[in-house]
Amino acid sequence: MPLCTLRFAVAALFTTLMAGAALAADRSGAAADAAADRLAHEVFGQLIGINTTDSAGNVTTAAEAMAQRFLAAGFPAADVVVAGPEERKKNLVVRLRGTGKHRPVLLIGHLDVVEARREDWSTDPFQLVEKDGYFYGRGVLDMKSGDAIMVAALLRLKQEGYRGSRDIILALTADEEGGCCNGVEWLVRNHRPLIDAEFALNHDGVVGYSITSDHGVPQQFALSATEKMYGDYQLTVTNRGGHSSLPRPDNAIYELAAALLNINRYTFPFELNDITRGYFERMATVGRGQTAADMRAITRTPPDGEAMARLARDPELNSMMRTTCVATRLEGGHANNALAQRAQAVVNCRILPGHSKEEVRQELMRVLNDPAITVRYVADDGAISDTAPEQRALPPSPLLPQVVEPLERTTAAIWPGLPVVPFMNASETDGIYTRAAGIPTYGVAGIAVDRDDVRAHGRDERVRVASFYTGNAFFYRYLRALTAQ
Repeated sequence: MPLCTLRFAVAALFTTLMAGAALAADRSGAAADAAADRLAHEVFGQLIGINTTDSAGNVTTAAEAMAQRFLAAGFPAADVVVAGPEERKKNLVVRLRGTGKHRPVLLIGHLDVVEARREDWSTDPFQLVEKDGYFYGRGVLDMKSGDAIMVAALLRLKQEGYRGSRDIILALTADEEGGCCNGVEWLVRNHRPLIDAEFALNHDGVVGYSITSDHGVPQQFALSATEKMYGDYQLTVTNRGGHSSLPRPDNAIYELAAALLNINRYTFPFELNDITRGYFERMATVGRGQTAADMRAITRTPPDGEAMARLARDPELNSMMRTTCVATRLEGGHANNALAQRAQAVVNCRILPGHSKEEVRQELMRVLNDPAITVRYVADDGAISDTAPEQRALPPSPLLPQVVEPLERTTAAIWPGLPVVPFMNASETDGIYTRAAGIPTYGVAGIAVDRDDVRAHGRDERVRVASFYTGNAFFYRYLRALTAQ
């Protein structure tokens, strides 16, 4: 055989072998992905089936069920810890050990869910139901989908024998939604070495998702790096009362109603921080029309007032520009035929980073400008005090390149062209405890939800089936990218 013919034959054989190897690798990867989806679905269904509400549920049951999965997968018992201050409120901490080249990454997710009554739902809220392209059940969005995805990712990495550049710590915890014993807070105070990390990823994201979509088409990936602080305030008006047949101008209910209208008309000052400024600047480059122009206009110095007013018509955008307060509960009177002797309302506020709960209480008093109305602080446990704590909402976490760069690469691979934008949560998550402990924390979840179909905490909570599985693939790939070097 001539030498040139032999070379051609060898090259052709090599090409064929390489193509065959690539095809085998693709098939192997697809099979592994399919197995990971089956595992995530199995864990998802198990978690939804365990009632973890504060009233009648048991978080410990869910924590122990997940612990058994990790132990069965070969995790050392010393790296699977179930602990907590109360029998029904125990937390799970699992460690997948890496090479130790870098400090660990901490993954956090809460196992508890808000209340759900069967009579309010079209399906059983404590059974994972798949219909019409959606998963239904209490916690399918907030946030047992994320819990299942994180559990599946660690189990898959363990099965593959993966050792990344840093330990991966998973903490599944109690009482994020309320209750006696917040798990992240308890772990930070009592078992800091178990969860100490260079940074944390909170799969709670924006109540369980990070991708906003329109009719199933992703629009943006929100990297949450800061959040507002929660604060409740009680407004009270008292009156001598009397017989309802002899009404007077001084009426506790009317006075309180007028006060609430004053709060409704009041707008807290416009304020951007590094994260929200980055959000508007980034969204202005990918948006179009008047909204994009207005986003550019509010980031200038001074910001454009008319642009600010137009953007504020969107509740989500308005929440990113200022502290907000809204009346959420109202009660008054003691009999249908009597003038009210007392009227009360609860005003819930979401406070921008850098401002304190007492500062907001003082501002509410200034807005009301009525000494007859008392404004008192309502603590998380329901205790009411004349003044609020001086606690301030924490500053944003820095946008660390070791977090952002792998995120942008992974996002681009799964959703080409989807912008990753810095974001501020209007709601409060367990990230307040990790940030307070000096651990930079980021909300990251590869689940997409339509902006007009966010049913977290509501009736018939749901998430798209395809979104769950894409989120499962995303998080596994992101963890590998995050710990590759």
